[in-house]
Amino acid sequence: TVIPGMVNCHSHSFQRAFAGFSEYRANASDSFWSWRDIMYRFVAKMSPADARHVASYLYLEMLKAGYTSVAEFHYLHHQADGKQYNDPAEMSLQVLQGARESGICMTLLPVLYRYAGFGLQEPSKAQGRFIHSTDKFCTLIENLNKQIKPLSNTALGIAPHSLRAVSDSQLKQVTNFVRQLIPNAPIHIHISEQKKEVADCLDFYGKRPVEWLLDNFDLDEAWCLIHATHINDEEITGIVKQKASVGICPTTEANLGDGIFPTQAFMQQAGRIAIGSDSHIAVNVADEIRTLEYAQRLTTYQRAVLSSSECSHVGQNIYYQAAKNGAEILGQKTGQIVEGYRADLIVLDDNHPTLYAKEDQFKLDAAIFACDQMPIKSVMVGGEWKILEGEHESEEEITNNYLSVIKKLST
Repeated sequence: TVIPGMVNCHSHSFQRAFAGFSEYRANASDSFWSWRDIMYRFVAKMSPADARHVASYLYLEMLKAGYTSVAEFHYLHHQADGKQYNDPAEMSLQVLQGARESGICMTLLPVLYRYAGFGLQEPSKAQGRFIHSTDKFCTLIENLNKQIKPLSNTALGIAPHSLRAVSDSQLKQVTNFVRQLIPNAPIHIHISEQKKEVADCLDFYGKRPVEWLLDNFDLDEAWCLIHATHINDEEITGIVKQKASVGICPTTEANLGDGIFPTQAFMQQAGRIAIGSDSHIAVNVADEIRTLEYAQRLTTYQRAVLSSSECSHVGQNIYYQAAKNGAEILGQKTGQIVEGYRADLIVLDDNHPTLYAKEDQFKLDAAIFACDQMPIKSVMVGGEWKILEGEHESEEEITNNYLSVIKKLST
């Protein structure tokens, strides 16, 4: 059984290195914000080579899990003291090299991150590795565009981090800049992930985050709103009307206690969704889809919620929508088995006990809902085998490099 490769619409590759280090209560009201402090302490130790090895291993994990493309929401730009490297693109290029070592396709989304919160709050010392001025960010994008253009299976966009981390004038400037440089460039932004973020935005702008964005920008198919967890009915209608997509990261959102995106209501209005593994607490396509569907079941008290009139099978429907829409918001011609599209293909193991002897219409549902991981034999990316019979040709080297980094960062 052959299916299109899945698209991972949202990744912070460096965060894979500290998955499992934050599963304890840091304070009485532990939340996303205390998790973020743990992340800051951990990332201060990471070198460019460390970032490459972590990314390479993560992308190997993604391939084995069924992801063939990834949008890397990349904001680890500078040295630990906040100073630029001699080549300001150093960390971006390391992440790109990690993708090439593993063989995954990438849309690189360098992040503009300037402020610590609404009201132009100055960043903390811990955020120094992330911070850019507008001009330096635009120069970074211009230089990366020259280097990425000749590369196969690679695209470039931008990621203004969030409404709390960039000003309205910065957001206008960088989106206009990238559209002049790359007319259809993907533009991804964190938005409405946390209730505190919504409250702070209301205090500063007098509007909810998605409401403000819809009122002040002409969104289109290349915009992806990451998380958008806390939105109302009017915002759902506005996102669909402006043809933007929502990137949902179910396992990370569950892990951080973010909340539950109103997926059923959004998809019923023909809203476009994609899935991402974000902080990589799990690298598991099946887990993302299960968590997405089960959250809807728990809030609606129904089963098979995210099916559709065109496809009554939940696994098939979510998988198809996430792969097709995800490819579009990455600016890559994949996500479907269609003539003229890139050959990113997943071969399932039909002899796996859970798939064995099942009729075709049940195989993908079974692979997603009845297996821990989808039972994948082989993975093709861009017409070339990257995983054969469960193995990657550089798996031992990539894994050993990753283990060395983890040992260093953990001490």
